[in-house]
Amino acid sequence: MKKRILIIEDDPVIAEVQKDYLEASGFTADIASHGDKGLALALQGEYDLLLLDLMLPGMDGYEVCRRVREASNLPILIVSAKKEEVDKIRGFGLGADDYILKPFGLGELVARVKAHLARYDRLVGSGEWRRDELTLHGIRIERQSHRVYVNETEVAFTAKEYDLLLFLVSNPNRVFRKEELFERIWGLDALGDHATVTVHISKLREKIERDPSAPQYIETIWGVGYRFNL
Repeated sequence: MKKRILIIEDDPVIAEVQKDYLEASGFTADIASHGDKGLALALQGEYDLLLLDLMLPGMDGYEVCRRVREASNLPILIVSAKKEEVDKIRGFGLGADDYILKPFGLGELVARVKAHLARYDRLVGSGEWRRDELTLHGIRIERQSHRVYVNETEVAFTAKEYDLLLFLVSNPNRVFRKEELFERIWGLDALGDHATVTVHISKLREKIERDPSAPQYIETIWGVGYRFNL
């Protein structure tokens, strides 16, 4: 079955070029030229990946990205002419999986679409994502028993380490700021230094990474936060 791509882009020329090239590459693609309409379509759950412009009428791409990410883990690729680092940081912080600058090469666009779909399929499409058990990169989390296995060896985690790991694994490829992780895991009213997040990330890496000094799974996105890679 062909993968379905939703293009949210208000420039009809760019949108049609993207659609034509994606369909020539074996995908099906639909276009929404308005932010609100694009969001409504994205939330229907009928698409496998979202190509999202930022400067849209009605609702900008940042807000679309935020709302889609709250409801779904489908890959979101921002395609924008906004070149400032702050724009990229904001996009990743809202849950985008990739940021492609305009003008872009169509071959590169399709290559990135395929790469993100493959990563998503490895987690969700393969059936590894289960209600009571999560398995990724040899890490198996049993929710009911609160047990964690790394390459089939049980590893002990403190309560907060477990909560942090479960949250990150449950939200792969999304970048979280330190402050956001602190609020999610320790609570909005928790007292403490946000540096505790850094300490706990370090402890997680020691327990799950092959080489904690060169982490592959929990990646530091400099100037933004942390991301658990698929």
